[in-house]
Amino acid sequence: MQFVFLFEHKLETQLQLHTSCAQRVCPHVTVHICVPRRCSLGHISNLHGSDTTSLPGFENLTVGYNKYLRPYFGGEPVQIAMSLDVASISSISESDMDYTATVYLRQRWTDPRLVFHGNKSFTLDARLVELLWVPDTYIVESKKSFLHDVTVGNRLIRLFSNGTILYALRITTTVACNMDLSKYPMDTQTCRLQLESWGYDENDVIFTWLRGNDSVHGIEKLRLSQYTVERYYTLVSKSQQETGSYPRLILQFELRRNVLYFILETYVPSTLLVMLSWVSFWITLDSVPARTCIGVTTVLSMTTLMIGSRSSLSKTNCFIKAIDVYLGICFSFIFGALVEYAVAHYSSSQKCAAKAPEEEVNITNILHSSITSYKRKISFTSVEISSDNVNCSDLTMKTHEKIKCVLRNKMHRIIGYFTIQNPSNVDHYSKLLFPLFFMVVNVFYWAYYLYF
Repeated sequence: MQFVFLFEHKLETQLQLHTSCAQRVCPHVTVHICVPRRCSLGHISNLHGSDTTSLPGFENLTVGYNKYLRPYFGGEPVQIAMSLDVASISSISESDMDYTATVYLRQRWTDPRLVFHGNKSFTLDARLVELLWVPDTYIVESKKSFLHDVTVGNRLIRLFSNGTILYALRITTTVACNMDLSKYPMDTQTCRLQLESWGYDENDVIFTWLRGNDSVHGIEKLRLSQYTVERYYTLVSKSQQETGSYPRLILQFELRRNVLYFILETYVPSTLLVMLSWVSFWITLDSVPARTCIGVTTVLSMTTLMIGSRSSLSKTNCFIKAIDVYLGICFSFIFGALVEYAVAHYSSSQKCAAKAPEEEVNITNILHSSITSYKRKISFTSVEISSDNVNCSDLTMKTHEKIKCVLRNKMHRIIGYFTIQNPSNVDHYSKLLFPLFFMVVNVFYWAYYLYF
């Protein structure tokens, strides 16, 4: 009983002195009793002895520290300086209107509760972030994001002697980007990466860029498949919400699409199809199979090209894009060449049918009728023919008859104006007008979409 009492008295004494281990040596057995201590930031306890080592000046870092309260709680706001390294922009989707980027986000702020003596900085285990207060920064308009965790969570905590904390993360995020595709594929898109505080308003935290535009690195070195980074700049803004005004940092960058790929894939084939449709103008009107085959083939090929160009942007069909306008122009010229042959061939066939003399029909009627009926028919026809050229200034005619006469004469003149006298001239004029109009339309098209 005395042995037990002395042991308990010794253990109680060691606990009061905040020691880690109590040791009692018996004549025959050596007993080690370890009592767990409360963990504190900066202390490294030796569980195999009574020695306690710590980082220089870290002895009292966690005295009174509460990770749930921001620095300067109840006083001035915390100033958080940020910088970004853009590692990659792996995907820019026009159909979903978003982009996916991998960034290194670095945040710096000062916590006076973590000041220690010396002029050194210490990189701590990233798991200690659970013991510290960190800003509640989030990415605005982010659809999905994740923090890399191979082989461990890609986070960094560095503590400086003046209480400054560097907190770095590697994040991959998919962010919405509203695009105007009216000039696709000659468009320039402006996208944003916005960082904002979720819960702390401007009375608690202030966001700033560490070095202005120089706070962003890596974006000027990116090589994208369809785009070229024109320029980028940083902004400091505020987000006015119902619950308050929150600080926001904005990285805005402009992406210009590389149009060379689309010229080779779409513009050149469609232009060549238009030129192929003009070949029919040099084929005679009698070659019906040849001209019909060229017209129908070019129309079907153009239709297939239009469907293929729109299938890549199936979810943005509501936009009338620049490439759709050009393909529509090319389709109109190809379809116009087919219609031109139909008109020319129809006029030629009508002219050939009119060459049959009407007198042959009249002679046939003479063989089956009398001379009297033939004379009556001739006189009736002459009246009908002469009625087309009635002198409307005849004084014996009534007013409404004169009006009808004038209108009838004008209609005959209009019809005669649009009547094709020589169908072979249709191809002759088409050889000049179709290429000329196509060149003029191209000049206006490229000038508008490239410079306006």
